[in-house]
Amino acid sequence: MSIKDKLKDFISPDDEELYLDEEEVETISSKYEQPRSKAMANAHIDAKMVLFEPRSYEEAQEIAVRLKENKACVVNLHRLPHDYAQRTIDFLTGVIFALDGTIQKIGPNIILCAPKTIGVGGSINIDGDDE
Repeated sequence: MSIKDKLKDFISPDDEELYLDEEEVETISSKYEQPRSKAMANAHIDAKMVLFEPRSYEEAQEIAVRLKENKACVVNLHRLPHDYAQRTIDFLTGVIFALDGTIQKIGPNIILCAPKTIGVGGSINIDGDDE
């Protein structure tokens, strides 16, 4: 390739090079989306968690949808009246049973629901007793 051709390519590149394939666009990301370290770049993180603070019983269905998507859910029930909070817990217990997951109380009016694909280790002593 002559200097003239290189200069021509530099000044007016081929039109084909100006357009990106859809796959190329998906791989381009901003510096904020890049992992902060090489260890993070090599780590494959599957776990996802969603926080909920339902204000009505009807929002329990959204929690169930997230559980079906294999996401753990922390549900703070303090905004619900006691009767609706109990109905929500009953509904989520059924969802967790169907998904073969786990449900546990992690604080006053706060529960953690996790599908089978997300392991939950440890336990929280809510009563304050040292057993």
